[in-house]
Amino acid sequence: MARGKFIVFEGIDGSGKSTHAVLLKERLESEGYRVFLTREPTDGEAGKLLRRCLTGEADLPEQAIAGLFMTDRIDHILNAQTGILRHLEEGEIVLCDRYYFSSFAYNGSYAPMDWVIELNRLAMQTLRPDLTVFLDIDPQKFLSRIESRGTTERYEKTEVLSKVRSNYFEAFRRLPEERVRVVNNDCPLPQAAEEVYLAVKEILK
Repeated sequence: MARGKFIVFEGIDGSGKSTHAVLLKERLESEGYRVFLTREPTDGEAGKLLRRCLTGEADLPEQAIAGLFMTDRIDHILNAQTGILRHLEEGEIVLCDRYYFSSFAYNGSYAPMDWVIELNRLAMQTLRPDLTVFLDIDPQKFLSRIESRGTTERYEKTEVLSKVRSNYFEAFRRLPEERVRVVNNDCPLPQAAEEVYLAVKEILK
């Protein structure tokens, strides 16, 4: 059985990652592909604590949060029941909302990028995405996209997200071996979704 493809959606909060992942899953399944949709943080214990930290319910030092991301990610990859590798080995396409580029971008807002990259080196060596789709939006517009959220994450400030966006592009520049496709998501959704679909179909040939 051929191994499946691993495709990650990245972007600042409010960029539309979850929407595009669901749209792509539905379209690929309509063509007969088997697709598994997942996200980080996961619903495991480390992931639950991470979410409490991000919404302000729990308070941990920033570097402890980075370590939690790493713990959650390794389980996300290797867990015998729910791990990404298991689904890939069964020939499924795995779509993931966030992966290690989000750590570079968000943790890089308060810690040196060199340190953040080294922290994530194990995940990069264990499972590198076949394609990372970066959904690019103007940080000034992000508020309209997250108004329905019941909680506010610590990073949801325009000036912070502008820095996060620049960190993403810094990471792309410093890691040229990664396969990244930047998609403008400030355009109408069907147009952006089509660009995402065509980029993914290229790696499925």
